[in-house]
Amino acid sequence: MHTFDTKVFEKRRVQMADMEEDVVVGGRDKFHLIPKAFEGIKQVGVIGWSSQGPAQAQNLRESLEGTGIKVAVGLREGSSSMASAEQAGFSKADGTLGEMYSIIKSSDMLILLISDAAQAQIYPEVFKSMKPGATLGLSHGFLLGVLQNHKADFPSGIDVVAVCPKGMGPSVRRLYVQGKELNGSGINASFAVHQDVSGKAVDRALGWGIGIGAPYIFPTTLEAEYKSDIFGERGVLLGAVHGIIEFLFRLFRSQGSTDEEAFMRAAEGITGPITSMVSKTGLLSVYESLGADDKKKFEIAYSAAYHPLMEILLEIYSDVSSGREIASVIDHSSRFNRYPMGQIDDTHTWKVGSQVRAKRASFAPTVDPTTAGVYLACMTAQADLLFEAGHCYSEVVNESIIEGVDSLNPYMHHKGVAFMIDNCSVTARLGARKWAPRFDYLLEQQAGSKIASGAAPDAALLKAFTSHKLHKIMEVCGSMRPAVDISFKA
Repeated sequence: MHTFDTKVFEKRRVQMADMEEDVVVGGRDKFHLIPKAFEGIKQVGVIGWSSQGPAQAQNLRESLEGTGIKVAVGLREGSSSMASAEQAGFSKADGTLGEMYSIIKSSDMLILLISDAAQAQIYPEVFKSMKPGATLGLSHGFLLGVLQNHKADFPSGIDVVAVCPKGMGPSVRRLYVQGKELNGSGINASFAVHQDVSGKAVDRALGWGIGIGAPYIFPTTLEAEYKSDIFGERGVLLGAVHGIIEFLFRLFRSQGSTDEEAFMRAAEGITGPITSMVSKTGLLSVYESLGADDKKKFEIAYSAAYHPLMEILLEIYSDVSSGREIASVIDHSSRFNRYPMGQIDDTHTWKVGSQVRAKRASFAPTVDPTTAGVYLACMTAQADLLFEAGHCYSEVVNESIIEGVDSLNPYMHHKGVAFMIDNCSVTARLGARKWAPRFDYLLEQQAGSKIASGAAPDAALLKAFTSHKLHKIMEVCGSMRPAVDISFKA
Protein backbone atom coordinates (compact mmCIF):
# COMPACT_ATOMS: atom_id res chain seq x y z
CA MET A 1 0.00 0.00 0.00
CA HIS A 2 1.22 3.51 -0.84
CA THR A 3 1.02 5.64 2.30
CA PHE A 4 2.54 8.64 4.12
CA ASP A 5 2.20 10.60 7.37
CA THR A 6 0.86 14.16 7.58
CA LYS A 7 0.46 16.40 10.63
CA VAL A 8 -1.61 19.05 8.85
CA PHE A 9 -4.00 17.56 6.31
CA GLU A 10 -6.61 14.82 6.53
CA LYS A 11 -5.48 11.60 4.92
CA ARG A 12 -8.12 9.49 3.22
CA ARG A 13 -7.69 5.77 2.61
CA VAL A 14 -9.38 4.65 -0.59
CA GLN A 15 -9.93 1.21 -2.08
CA MET A 16 -8.61 1.15 -5.64
CA ALA A 17 -9.91 -2.17 -6.99
CA ASP A 18 -7.63 -4.71 -5.29
CA MET A 19 -5.27 -2.17 -3.68
CA GLU A 20 -5.56 0.51 -0.99
CA GLU A 21 -4.03 3.96 -1.37
CA ASP A 22 -3.77 6.95 0.96
CA VAL A 23 -4.56 10.30 -0.66
CA VAL A 24 -5.36 13.88 0.32
CA VAL A 25 -8.45 15.52 -1.15
CA GLY A 26 -7.90 19.18 -2.03
CA GLY A 27 -10.23 22.15 -2.37
CA ARG A 28 -10.40 25.80 -1.40
CA ASP A 29 -11.73 24.85 2.02
CA LYS A 30 -8.18 23.55 2.74
CA PHE A 31 -6.37 26.78 1.81
CA HIS A 32 -6.34 27.98 5.44
CA LEU A 33 -4.11 25.01 6.33
CA ILE A 34 -1.33 25.92 3.90
CA PRO A 35 0.47 28.39 6.24
CA LYS A 36 0.73 25.66 8.86
CA ALA A 37 2.12 23.26 6.25
CA PHE A 38 4.57 25.99 5.17
CA GLU A 39 5.75 26.69 8.71
CA GLY A 40 9.22 28.32 8.52
CA ILE A 41 8.77 29.41 4.90
CA LYS A 42 8.69 33.16 4.30
CA GLN A 43 9.30 33.14 0.55
CA VAL A 44 8.40 30.64 -2.18
CA GLY A 45 10.52 31.18 -5.26
CA VAL A 46 9.06 29.98 -8.57
CA ILE A 47 11.82 29.71 -11.16
CA GLY A 48 10.74 29.71 -14.79
CA TRP A 49 7.84 31.03 -16.87
CA SER A 50 7.02 28.45 -19.54
CA SER A 51 4.23 25.86 -19.22
CA GLN A 52 3.93 25.35 -15.44
CA GLY A 53 5.55 28.55 -14.12
CA PRO A 54 2.79 31.09 -14.79
CA ALA A 55 0.09 28.74 -13.49
CA GLN A 56 1.79 27.66 -10.30
CA ALA A 57 3.12 31.12 -9.42
CA GLN A 58 -0.28 32.78 -9.81
CA ASN A 59 -2.21 29.98 -8.12
CA LEU A 60 0.11 29.93 -5.10
CA ARG A 61 0.07 33.71 -4.82
CA GLU A 62 -3.73 33.72 -4.72
CA SER A 63 -3.94 30.74 -2.35
CA LEU A 64 -1.46 32.39 0.06
CA GLU A 65 -2.98 35.87 -0.11
CA GLY A 66 -3.07 37.48 3.32
CA THR A 67 -0.75 34.92 4.94
CA GLY A 68 2.46 36.96 4.77
CA ILE A 69 4.17 34.28 2.68
CA LYS A 70 5.58 35.86 -0.47
CA VAL A 71 5.60 34.19 -3.87
CA ALA A 72 8.43 35.52 -6.05
CA VAL A 73 9.22 34.66 -9.66
CA GLY A 74 12.84 34.25 -10.76
CA LEU A 75 13.88 34.54 -14.42
CA ARG A 76 17.09 34.93 -16.37
CA GLU A 77 18.27 38.54 -16.59
CA GLY A 78 16.90 39.94 -19.82
CA SER A 79 14.39 37.10 -20.25
CA SER A 80 11.61 37.85 -22.74
CA SER A 81 9.21 36.42 -20.15
CA MET A 82 9.81 39.31 -17.72
CA ALA A 83 7.08 41.37 -19.42
CA SER A 84 4.59 38.50 -19.23
CA ALA A 85 5.31 38.00 -15.51
CA GLU A 86 4.84 41.73 -14.92
CA GLN A 87 1.50 41.61 -16.74
CA ALA A 88 0.48 38.83 -14.33
CA GLY A 89 1.17 41.18 -11.41
CA PHE A 90 4.70 40.22 -10.34
CA SER A 91 6.97 43.19 -9.84
CA LYS A 92 10.63 44.01 -9.28
CA ALA A 93 9.53 46.95 -7.15
CA ASP A 94 7.93 44.78 -4.46
CA GLY A 95 10.45 41.94 -4.73
CA THR A 96 8.06 39.44 -6.33
CA LEU A 97 10.02 39.37 -9.60
CA GLY A 98 13.76 39.20 -10.00
CA GLU A 99 16.86 37.65 -11.49
CA MET A 100 16.81 33.87 -11.15
CA TYR A 101 19.77 33.31 -8.85
CA SER A 102 18.82 36.25 -6.64
CA ILE A 103 15.40 34.68 -6.05
CA ILE A 104 16.96 31.24 -5.48
CA LYS A 105 19.29 32.63 -2.81
CA SER A 106 16.48 34.39 -0.94
CA SER A 107 13.83 31.65 -1.07
CA ASP A 108 13.04 29.17 1.70
CA MET A 109 11.19 26.98 -0.78
CA LEU A 110 12.37 26.86 -4.37
CA ILE A 111 10.06 25.49 -7.08
CA LEU A 112 12.24 24.83 -10.14
CA LEU A 113 10.09 25.00 -13.28
CA ILE A 114 12.63 25.81 -15.99
CA SER A 115 12.88 23.41 -18.92
CA ASP A 116 14.25 19.94 -18.28
CA ALA A 117 17.21 20.56 -20.60
CA ALA A 118 18.03 23.78 -18.73
CA GLN A 119 17.85 21.95 -15.39
CA ALA A 120 20.32 19.39 -16.71
CA GLN A 121 22.69 22.18 -17.69
CA ILE A 122 22.60 24.46 -14.64
CA TYR A 123 21.64 22.26 -11.67
CA PRO A 124 25.12 22.52 -10.05
CA GLU A 125 24.79 26.32 -9.87
CA VAL A 126 21.19 26.07 -8.62
CA PHE A 127 22.24 23.70 -5.82
CA LYS A 128 25.15 25.95 -4.88
CA SER A 129 22.87 29.03 -4.70
CA MET A 130 20.18 27.53 -2.44
CA LYS A 131 19.87 28.56 1.20
CA PRO A 132 21.03 25.91 3.70
CA GLY A 133 18.01 23.92 4.85
CA ALA A 134 15.79 25.17 2.02
CA THR A 135 13.24 22.99 0.21
CA LEU A 136 13.76 22.15 -3.44
CA GLY A 137 10.49 21.55 -5.27
CA LEU A 138 10.19 19.89 -8.66
CA SER A 139 7.14 19.30 -10.84
CA HIS A 140 8.79 16.51 -12.76
CA GLY A 141 11.28 13.82 -11.83
CA PHE A 142 13.43 14.48 -14.92
CA LEU A 143 16.28 15.98 -12.87
CA LEU A 144 16.61 12.77 -10.85
CA GLY A 145 17.05 10.87 -14.10
CA VAL A 146 19.75 13.34 -15.13
CA LEU A 147 21.54 12.94 -11.81
CA GLN A 148 21.36 9.16 -12.15
CA ASN A 149 22.87 9.39 -15.63
CA HIS A 150 25.60 11.69 -14.24
CA LYS A 151 26.13 9.48 -11.17
CA ALA A 152 25.42 12.56 -9.01
CA ASP A 153 22.91 13.39 -6.24
CA PHE A 154 20.98 16.22 -4.62
CA PRO A 155 22.75 18.19 -1.87
CA SER A 156 22.38 16.39 1.46
CA GLY A 157 21.27 19.38 3.54
CA ILE A 158 18.00 20.22 1.81
CA ASP A 159 14.50 18.79 1.51
CA VAL A 160 13.69 17.52 -1.99
CA VAL A 161 10.01 17.19 -2.84
CA ALA A 162 7.89 17.03 -5.96
CA VAL A 163 4.33 18.04 -6.79
CA CYS A 164 3.50 16.98 -10.32
CA PRO A 165 0.22 18.21 -11.82
CA LYS A 166 -1.28 15.69 -14.22
CA GLY A 167 -1.89 18.28 -16.88
CA MET A 168 -0.21 21.11 -18.76
CA GLY A 169 0.33 24.44 -17.02
CA PRO A 170 -2.46 26.32 -18.82
CA SER A 171 -4.94 23.67 -17.61
CA VAL A 172 -3.64 24.01 -14.05
CA ARG A 173 -4.37 27.74 -14.19
CA ARG A 174 -7.65 27.59 -16.08
CA LEU A 175 -9.25 25.01 -13.79
CA TYR A 176 -7.96 26.78 -10.66
CA VAL A 177 -9.77 29.91 -11.83
CA GLN A 178 -12.90 27.89 -12.59
CA GLY A 179 -12.56 26.48 -9.05
CA LYS A 180 -13.62 29.87 -7.69
CA GLU A 181 -17.10 28.91 -8.86
CA LEU A 182 -16.93 25.14 -8.25
CA ASN A 183 -14.82 24.13 -5.26
CA GLY A 184 -12.34 21.38 -6.04
CA SER A 185 -12.01 22.07 -9.76
CA GLY A 186 -8.40 21.55 -10.75
CA ILE A 187 -5.80 19.14 -12.06
CA ASN A 188 -4.89 16.08 -9.98
CA ALA A 189 -1.29 15.88 -8.78
CA SER A 190 1.12 13.30 -7.47
CA PHE A 191 3.62 14.17 -4.77
CA ALA A 192 6.95 12.66 -3.76
CA VAL A 193 9.35 13.18 -0.90
CA HIS A 194 12.87 12.30 -2.00
CA GLN A 195 14.73 13.84 0.96
CA ASP A 196 13.25 14.96 4.28
CA VAL A 197 15.92 16.75 6.30
CA SER A 198 13.53 19.06 8.13
CA GLY A 199 10.88 16.46 9.01
CA LYS A 200 8.34 18.78 7.35
CA ALA A 201 8.76 17.74 3.73
CA VAL A 202 5.49 15.79 3.42
CA ASP A 203 3.31 18.65 4.62
CA ARG A 204 5.20 21.21 2.56
CA ALA A 205 4.62 19.12 -0.54
CA LEU A 206 0.93 18.64 0.29
CA GLY A 207 0.52 22.35 1.02
CA TRP A 208 2.04 23.15 -2.35
CA GLY A 209 -0.33 20.69 -4.08
CA ILE A 210 -3.38 22.14 -2.31
CA GLY A 211 -2.16 25.64 -3.13
CA ILE A 212 -2.02 25.10 -6.88
CA GLY A 213 -5.55 23.69 -6.81
CA ALA A 214 -5.16 19.91 -7.04
CA PRO A 215 -8.51 18.19 -6.31
CA TYR A 216 -6.71 15.13 -5.04
CA ILE A 217 -3.06 14.36 -4.36
CA PHE A 218 -1.53 10.90 -4.30
CA PRO A 219 1.93 9.65 -3.29
CA THR A 220 4.60 8.35 -5.62
CA THR A 221 8.39 8.41 -5.82
CA LEU A 222 10.47 10.80 -7.90
CA GLU A 223 11.74 7.90 -10.01
CA ALA A 224 8.29 6.40 -10.60
CA GLU A 225 7.00 9.86 -11.51
CA TYR A 226 9.52 10.59 -14.22
CA LYS A 227 9.19 7.12 -15.69
CA SER A 228 5.40 7.26 -15.87
CA ASP A 229 5.27 10.92 -16.93
CA ILE A 230 7.85 10.91 -19.71
CA PHE A 231 6.43 7.59 -20.90
CA GLY A 232 2.82 8.76 -20.70
CA GLU A 233 3.24 11.90 -22.78
CA ARG A 234 5.01 9.92 -25.51
CA GLY A 235 2.16 7.42 -25.36
CA VAL A 236 -1.57 8.00 -25.40
CA LEU A 237 -1.48 11.50 -23.86
CA LEU A 238 0.31 13.19 -26.77
CA GLY A 239 2.38 11.12 -29.19
CA ALA A 240 0.04 8.17 -29.63
CA VAL A 241 -3.18 10.16 -29.95
CA HIS A 242 -1.53 12.26 -32.66
CA GLY A 243 -0.38 9.15 -34.55
CA ILE A 244 -3.73 7.41 -34.07
CA ILE A 245 -5.65 10.32 -35.61
CA GLU A 246 -3.31 10.50 -38.62
CA PHE A 247 -3.72 6.73 -39.16
CA LEU A 248 -7.51 6.73 -38.77
CA PHE A 249 -7.96 9.77 -41.02
CA ARG A 250 -6.25 7.94 -43.90
CA LEU A 251 -8.07 4.69 -43.11
CA PHE A 252 -11.50 6.34 -43.25
CA ARG A 253 -10.65 8.19 -46.47
CA SER A 254 -9.59 4.89 -48.04
CA GLN A 255 -13.00 3.48 -47.12
CA GLY A 256 -14.84 6.27 -48.95
CA SER A 257 -15.27 9.02 -46.34
CA THR A 258 -14.81 12.59 -47.47
CA ASP A 259 -11.94 14.54 -45.89
CA GLU A 260 -14.25 16.28 -43.44
CA GLU A 261 -16.12 13.07 -42.58
CA ALA A 262 -12.80 11.29 -41.96
CA PHE A 263 -11.60 14.04 -39.62
CA MET A 264 -14.89 14.10 -37.75
CA ARG A 265 -14.76 10.34 -37.24
CA ALA A 266 -11.07 10.24 -36.27
CA ALA A 267 -10.37 13.44 -34.34
CA GLU A 268 -13.68 15.05 -33.39
CA GLY A 269 -14.93 11.73 -32.04
CA ILE A 270 -11.93 11.43 -29.71
CA THR A 271 -11.74 15.03 -28.50
CA GLY A 272 -15.51 15.42 -28.28
CA PRO A 273 -17.83 12.62 -27.10
CA ILE A 274 -15.21 9.96 -26.28
CA THR A 275 -13.20 12.37 -24.12
CA SER A 276 -16.35 13.57 -22.36
CA MET A 277 -17.66 10.06 -21.66
CA VAL A 278 -14.32 8.71 -20.42
CA SER A 279 -13.90 11.71 -18.12
CA LYS A 280 -17.37 11.52 -16.63
CA THR A 281 -18.38 7.84 -16.78
CA GLY A 282 -15.26 5.86 -17.68
CA LEU A 283 -13.92 3.78 -20.56
CA LEU A 284 -16.50 1.01 -20.39
CA SER A 285 -19.34 3.50 -20.85
CA VAL A 286 -18.06 4.26 -24.36
CA TYR A 287 -18.30 0.59 -25.37
CA GLU A 288 -21.64 0.09 -23.64
CA SER A 289 -23.15 3.10 -25.43
CA LEU A 290 -22.73 1.40 -28.81
CA GLY A 291 -25.37 -0.62 -30.65
CA ALA A 292 -24.77 -4.29 -31.52
CA ASP A 293 -23.26 -3.65 -34.98
CA ASP A 294 -21.02 -0.86 -33.70
CA LYS A 295 -19.85 -3.04 -30.81
CA LYS A 296 -18.58 -5.55 -33.38
CA LYS A 297 -16.65 -2.78 -35.17
CA PHE A 298 -15.20 -1.64 -31.82
CA GLU A 299 -14.13 -5.20 -31.02
CA ILE A 300 -12.40 -5.64 -34.39
CA ALA A 301 -10.51 -2.34 -34.02
CA TYR A 302 -9.57 -2.92 -30.36
CA SER A 303 -8.27 -6.41 -31.13
CA ALA A 304 -6.32 -5.26 -34.18
CA ALA A 305 -4.70 -2.27 -32.48
CA TYR A 306 -3.86 -3.45 -28.94
CA HIS A 307 -0.69 -5.44 -29.68
CA PRO A 308 0.93 -3.03 -32.20
CA LEU A 309 0.32 -0.24 -29.68
CA MET A 310 1.75 -2.30 -26.82
CA GLU A 311 4.86 -3.06 -28.88
CA ILE A 312 5.66 0.65 -29.21
CA LEU A 313 4.73 1.40 -25.59
CA LEU A 314 7.14 -1.27 -24.37
CA GLU A 315 9.90 0.32 -26.42
CA ILE A 316 9.15 3.77 -25.03
CA TYR A 317 9.06 2.59 -21.42
CA SER A 318 12.36 0.79 -21.88
CA ASP A 319 13.99 3.91 -23.32
CA VAL A 320 12.68 6.06 -20.47
CA SER A 321 13.64 3.61 -17.72
CA SER A 322 17.17 3.19 -19.06
CA GLY A 323 17.83 6.94 -19.22
CA ARG A 324 18.16 6.86 -23.02
CA GLU A 325 15.09 9.03 -23.59
CA ILE A 326 16.29 11.63 -21.07
CA ALA A 327 19.69 11.78 -22.80
CA SER A 328 17.88 12.11 -26.14
CA VAL A 329 15.94 15.17 -24.90
CA ILE A 330 19.13 16.86 -23.71
CA ASP A 331 20.95 16.06 -26.96
CA HIS A 332 18.06 17.28 -29.11
CA SER A 333 17.72 20.51 -27.14
CA SER A 334 21.39 21.27 -27.78
CA ARG A 335 20.64 21.28 -31.54
CA PHE A 336 17.87 23.89 -31.41
CA ASN A 337 20.16 26.70 -32.59
CA ARG A 338 20.71 24.74 -35.79
CA TYR A 339 17.31 23.06 -36.13
CA PRO A 340 14.49 24.63 -34.06
CA MET A 341 11.48 22.51 -33.21
CA GLY A 342 9.44 22.01 -36.35
CA GLN A 343 5.76 22.40 -37.13
CA ILE A 344 3.49 19.43 -36.46
CA ASP A 345 0.12 20.49 -37.86
CA ASP A 346 0.96 21.06 -41.51
CA THR A 347 -0.29 17.70 -42.81
CA HIS A 348 -3.50 17.42 -44.78
CA THR A 349 -5.22 15.95 -41.71
CA TRP A 350 -4.85 19.07 -39.60
CA LYS A 351 -5.59 21.47 -42.44
CA VAL A 352 -8.92 19.68 -42.84
CA GLY A 353 -9.31 19.94 -39.07
CA SER A 354 -9.24 23.75 -39.25
CA GLN A 355 -12.09 23.65 -41.77
CA VAL A 356 -14.09 21.23 -39.63
CA ARG A 357 -13.72 23.30 -36.45
CA ALA A 358 -15.02 26.34 -38.33
CA LYS A 359 -18.25 24.42 -39.08
CA ARG A 360 -18.91 23.00 -35.62
CA ALA A 361 -22.16 24.85 -35.24
CA SER A 362 -23.59 22.72 -38.04
CA PHE A 363 -22.83 19.24 -36.66
CA ALA A 364 -22.53 17.24 -33.46
CA PRO A 365 -19.60 14.77 -33.27
CA THR A 366 -20.54 11.17 -32.59
CA VAL A 367 -18.60 8.15 -31.34
CA ASP A 368 -17.12 6.20 -34.24
CA PRO A 369 -16.72 2.60 -33.04
CA THR A 370 -13.45 2.01 -34.93
CA THR A 371 -11.94 5.18 -33.49
CA ALA A 372 -13.14 4.25 -30.02
CA GLY A 373 -11.68 0.75 -30.35
CA VAL A 374 -8.21 1.96 -31.35
CA TYR A 375 -8.07 4.83 -28.85
CA LEU A 376 -9.31 2.79 -25.87
CA ALA A 377 -6.93 -0.03 -26.82
CA CYS A 378 -4.08 2.46 -26.44
CA MET A 379 -5.31 3.70 -23.06
CA THR A 380 -5.73 0.14 -21.81
CA ALA A 381 -2.37 -1.07 -23.14
CA GLN A 382 -0.61 1.88 -21.53
CA ALA A 383 -2.33 1.20 -18.22
CA ASP A 384 -1.51 -2.52 -18.44
CA LEU A 385 2.17 -1.74 -18.92
CA LEU A 386 2.27 0.66 -15.95
CA PHE A 387 0.44 -1.85 -13.73
CA GLU A 388 2.99 -4.48 -14.76
CA ALA A 389 5.84 -2.09 -13.89
CA GLY A 390 4.48 -1.60 -10.37
CA HIS A 391 3.19 1.96 -10.48
CA CYS A 392 0.51 2.93 -7.98
CA TYR A 393 -3.02 2.83 -9.33
CA SER A 394 -3.63 6.58 -9.11
CA GLU A 395 -0.49 7.17 -11.15
CA VAL A 396 -1.56 4.62 -13.75
CA VAL A 397 -5.00 6.09 -14.44
CA ASN A 398 -3.80 9.69 -14.33
CA GLU A 399 -0.90 9.08 -16.73
CA SER A 400 -2.94 6.87 -19.07
CA ILE A 401 -6.44 8.35 -19.00
CA ILE A 402 -7.36 11.29 -16.76
CA GLU A 403 -4.63 13.69 -17.88
CA GLY A 404 -5.61 13.13 -21.50
CA VAL A 405 -9.35 13.61 -21.15
CA ASP A 406 -9.34 16.33 -18.48
CA SER A 407 -6.34 18.44 -19.50
CA LEU A 408 -4.91 17.71 -22.94
CA ASN A 409 -7.65 16.64 -25.34
CA PRO A 410 -9.74 19.77 -24.70
CA TYR A 411 -6.84 21.82 -26.09
CA MET A 412 -6.69 19.72 -29.25
CA HIS A 413 -10.47 20.03 -29.58
CA HIS A 414 -10.23 23.81 -29.28
CA LYS A 415 -7.50 24.52 -31.84
CA GLY A 416 -5.83 21.33 -33.06
CA VAL A 417 -2.90 19.09 -32.27
CA ALA A 418 -0.22 21.80 -32.18
CA PHE A 419 -2.26 23.84 -29.69
CA MET A 420 -2.30 20.82 -27.42
CA ILE A 421 1.27 19.60 -27.76
CA ASP A 422 3.00 22.98 -27.97
CA ASN A 423 1.35 24.21 -24.76
CA CYS A 424 3.33 21.46 -22.98
CA SER A 425 6.95 21.25 -21.85
CA VAL A 426 9.86 20.99 -24.28
CA THR A 427 10.39 17.39 -23.12
CA ALA A 428 6.77 16.52 -23.96
CA ARG A 429 6.87 18.35 -27.28
CA LEU A 430 10.02 16.55 -28.37
CA GLY A 431 8.65 13.18 -27.29
CA ALA A 432 5.37 13.64 -29.15
CA ARG A 433 7.21 14.58 -32.34
CA LYS A 434 9.55 11.61 -32.04
CA TRP A 435 7.01 8.87 -31.29
CA ALA A 436 3.78 9.93 -33.09
CA PRO A 437 5.11 8.73 -36.48
CA ARG A 438 5.99 5.34 -34.94
CA PHE A 439 2.42 4.85 -33.75
CA ASP A 440 1.05 5.95 -37.12
CA TYR A 441 3.39 3.63 -39.05
CA LEU A 442 2.92 0.49 -36.95
CA LEU A 443 -0.87 0.87 -36.89
CA GLU A 444 -0.81 1.23 -40.67
CA GLN A 445 1.35 -1.87 -41.08
CA GLN A 446 -0.15 -4.20 -38.47
CA ALA A 447 -3.69 -3.02 -37.70
CA GLY A 448 -5.00 -1.30 -40.80
CA SER A 449 -5.58 -4.38 -42.96
CA LYS A 450 -7.19 -6.29 -40.07
CA ILE A 451 -9.63 -3.46 -39.44
CA ALA A 452 -10.39 -3.05 -43.14
CA SER A 453 -10.99 -6.79 -43.67
CA GLY A 454 -13.04 -7.24 -40.48
CA ALA A 455 -10.63 -9.75 -38.92
CA ALA A 456 -12.10 -11.85 -36.11
CA PRO A 457 -11.88 -10.14 -32.70
CA ASP A 458 -9.73 -11.56 -29.89
CA ALA A 459 -12.27 -12.82 -27.34
CA ALA A 460 -9.77 -13.07 -24.48
CA LEU A 461 -8.48 -9.54 -25.07
CA LEU A 462 -12.02 -8.15 -25.09
CA LYS A 463 -12.98 -10.01 -21.93
CA ALA A 464 -9.90 -8.54 -20.25
CA PHE A 465 -11.09 -5.07 -21.30
CA THR A 466 -14.70 -5.38 -20.18
CA SER A 467 -13.71 -6.84 -16.78
CA HIS A 468 -10.64 -4.62 -16.29
CA LYS A 469 -9.89 -3.18 -12.85
CA LEU A 470 -9.37 0.17 -14.59
CA HIS A 471 -13.13 0.72 -14.53
CA LYS A 472 -13.40 0.49 -10.73
CA ILE A 473 -10.28 2.62 -10.25
CA MET A 474 -11.69 5.33 -12.54
CA GLU A 475 -14.89 5.37 -10.48
CA VAL A 476 -12.93 6.01 -7.29
CA CYS A 477 -10.76 8.70 -8.87
CA GLY A 478 -13.82 10.37 -10.36
CA SER A 479 -15.50 10.52 -6.95
CA MET A 480 -12.68 12.73 -5.60
CA ARG A 481 -13.02 15.55 -8.13
CA PRO A 482 -15.96 17.47 -9.59
CA ALA A 483 -16.87 16.69 -13.17
CA VAL A 484 -15.98 19.96 -14.89
CA ASP A 485 -14.94 20.78 -18.44
CA ILE A 486 -12.22 23.31 -19.18
CA SER A 487 -13.85 26.41 -20.63
CA PHE A 488 -12.11 28.32 -23.41
CA LYS A 489 -12.66 31.90 -24.48
CA ALA A 490 -13.55 32.20 -28.14
